[in-house]
Amino acid sequence: MAKPISMEVWNPSGKYRVVSTKSMPGARWIRLLTDNDCRLEICTDPKTILSVDDILALIGDRCDGIIGQLTEDWGEVLFSALKRAGGTAFSNMAVGYNNVDVEAANRNGIAVGNTPGVLTETTAELAASLTLSAARRIVEADQFMRAGLYEGWLPHLFVGNLLKGQTVGVIGAGRIGSAYARMMIEGFKMNLIYYDLYQATRLEKFVTAYGQFLKANGEQPVTWKRAATMEDVLREADVISLHPVLDKTTYHLINPERLAIMKKEAVLVNASRGPVIDELALVEHLKANPMFRVGLDVFEDEPYMKPGLADMKNAVVVPHIASASKWTREGMATLAALNVLACHLQSFRGQQLI
Repeated sequence: MAKPISMEVWNPSGKYRVVSTKSMPGARWIRLLTDNDCRLEICTDPKTILSVDDILALIGDRCDGIIGQLTEDWGEVLFSALKRAGGTAFSNMAVGYNNVDVEAANRNGIAVGNTPGVLTETTAELAASLTLSAARRIVEADQFMRAGLYEGWLPHLFVGNLLKGQTVGVIGAGRIGSAYARMMIEGFKMNLIYYDLYQATRLEKFVTAYGQFLKANGEQPVTWKRAATMEDVLREADVISLHPVLDKTTYHLINPERLAIMKKEAVLVNASRGPVIDELALVEHLKANPMFRVGLDVFEDEPYMKPGLADMKNAVVVPHIASASKWTREGMATLAALNVLACHLQSFRGQQLI
């Protein structure tokens, strides 16, 4: 068992003991818990990622609920410890729960919550930012300037891809995928091809209406197409953004064979889950195709990158910041607190949480 680690305590006399494994943005989530008779303990240990032993020490002998992070391994060991401590609630400060063994939580009678909804637009914005950065070679050009290499304008200096009028491909047209598509269509008048198991009716109606608006104003209308296969998207799109869930069917969704059918100057963006891309295969593809570009917010073995990826000038890489807007992170923290409260306070049961 790890030694006790440093904590910040709010409302020490509170009836319910709630632990947060990390400090989170904003103050509303703290007020929600303390105003409802919770003793809130926030881990202040400087470790970026807490181990299972660290979290066991945080749970201790009594813990009613806990707010955790997507970097933590929540399985049988932690859920059984939380049950023994009298806990009934775990909230993951994330839209996903790939780090959570839901069956283990169920076996131990622990309710699991996540924080969807508030991440939609900010994640889509980050995917759009990666698209622009990769297509227009922004990071390369920035590094070039900082290195003092700019001696004057040249016709071939950092020539990238024009987005206007090209085709954006979306794999997974749920909330985030559809929001991203709308941004690229309305912002750059791109045509859409998408693949999803379910028809994205609202997205289709949006593109149709926007196309009619453009035509009425003398401009080329945008179009949409629902692809029969994912391969159709990969072949036809100039920009491809990945927004699937991560499960056994989407692990290494982008592999050597699928990379090979993409356009040589395509832009691939991933702000969903790292393992949907075979990262080693991607590195080899980037080496062999210098005009192919990628923007990544997530990685297969996060926080690490596969060997060679950091050396690729045609890759834009950022450290999992898709949800990192102030409004969104504070909203996630608030939802995480409400998830825990909903399991303990009768007054919150049955109410809309946001």
